[in-house]
Amino acid sequence: MPYITLGQENSANIDMSIGIIGSGALGSNLARLLAKNGIAATIANRRGPESLADFVAEVGPSIKAGTVAEAASADIVIAAVRWVDAEKVFSALPAWNGRIVIDSTNPVEFLDPDSPDAKDPSNPLAAYGIRAVDLGGRSSSEVFKQYVPGARVVKAFNHLEVNLLQEPKVSGGQRVLFYSGDDADAKTQVRKIIDGTGF
Repeated sequence: MPYITLGQENSANIDMSIGIIGSGALGSNLARLLAKNGIAATIANRRGPESLADFVAEVGPSIKAGTVAEAASADIVIAAVRWVDAEKVFSALPAWNGRIVIDSTNPVEFLDPDSPDAKDPSNPLAAYGIRAVDLGGRSSSEVFKQYVPGARVVKAFNHLEVNLLQEPKVSGGQRVLFYSGDDADAKTQVRKIIDGTGF
């Protein structure tokens, strides 16, 4: 499993391996962001590492393709899957034993553009092709934690439009990435990644 190695311009010092589960828009943009800053990670999807060969060749040597099990064995695992897939993917994985899982999901479901739901005036997210999932008053991370028992969960990387993850610095300033969780040490490790990527 590769370990984080930050470029000289970054002062963060992290000695933890990173896995990214999910290679869609979020997972691939996070991998590009890490690679751009010399941070090593293993990225995985349900189709297997062979399906990511062209992608890892494009982003450079700090990103490796692996199986979901390999990515899930990292010290810090980023959940970059759709909300509707999160339970199926993460509930099938082995014990977390105190490792850090970054919950990057948002509790939304994608709408068929031809369905009446896509034009529902009572849905403020319809213009984006999504709608919020009713979680019965619970926070999304509260629900997500049930899928990763024993993990230390930190919510991060879920509030910016994914293509903006390539641009931490803009108009002479820095974009902000928010993160939250109940475990102070886990948040410190996630903060180091955020700082190390220029946010």
